[in-house]
Amino acid sequence: MSEANVLSTILHRGVGRLREMPTGRRDAQLLLLRVVGRDEAWLFAHPEVQLSDEQAGQYDEWIARRLRHEPVQYILGEQEFYGLMLRVTPDVLIPRPETEHLVEAMLERVPKDAAVRICDVGTGSGAIAVALAHALPLAAVTAVDFSAAALQVAKENAERHGVAWRIQFVESDLLSAVRGEKFDVVASNPPYVADSEILEAQVRLYEPSEALFAGPTGLEVYRRLIPQAREVLVAEGWLLMEIGQGQRDVVADLLALWDGVNFIGDLQGIPRVAIAQRRG
Repeated sequence: MSEANVLSTILHRGVGRLREMPTGRRDAQLLLLRVVGRDEAWLFAHPEVQLSDEQAGQYDEWIARRLRHEPVQYILGEQEFYGLMLRVTPDVLIPRPETEHLVEAMLERVPKDAAVRICDVGTGSGAIAVALAHALPLAAVTAVDFSAAALQVAKENAERHGVAWRIQFVESDLLSAVRGEKFDVVASNPPYVADSEILEAQVRLYEPSEALFAGPTGLEVYRRLIPQAREVLVAEGWLLMEIGQGQRDVVADLLALWDGVNFIGDLQGIPRVAIAQRRG
């Protein structure tokens, strides 16, 4: 054992290496918590604990990856979403808290005991599909994505939380592969970033560009998705979509033929979820 392997010394070293990152201190702590397999309270109650050389080496490797701007979620391979721990890989977008507003909005509109048919478009990690299947025990969910690798991650998350038997996974460009079906709800967190927008390094370098960028304006996917959703939704069915900052007015225009158009803001008050109901 080495004095350099003392827990407090290792944490101090990790924090120092990540000091230029806005979330450096928290990231250093999260990575160390995973290495030792303990919670935060234990971490600060046992500063004298010695780590093995293997543990110290693992921590140093993870800190080096974080210094290259790799997201902590990809380093650890998971991210919590709506109370569920999900596996994430570079094949899928990291689930964000903003998307939880979409799940909440839908659960406010669908009774828990309703046997609804839901389609999650661009499922990625399966965050929306798995969260809804978990919250709605009678729901039948179809999760579509054009990425076979993303669908595999989504399947693993569905299996992890015991809802895989109620989710059908379909490789599809938006709704093209399920146009012959009918749904009560279409939900989506589609790509909505304009090609010219500059993203922070950890997003730009590591997250899948096809799940982020939508085209020159960032609205291209909505222009395709909204009319497709009208085709597959039943009368009075719901469409819920996450939108980007500054997109509210254009999306509202695209929903001109729909009823009950509404927007829900995130914690900063930015319109983040577009909600509309198909006219009968």
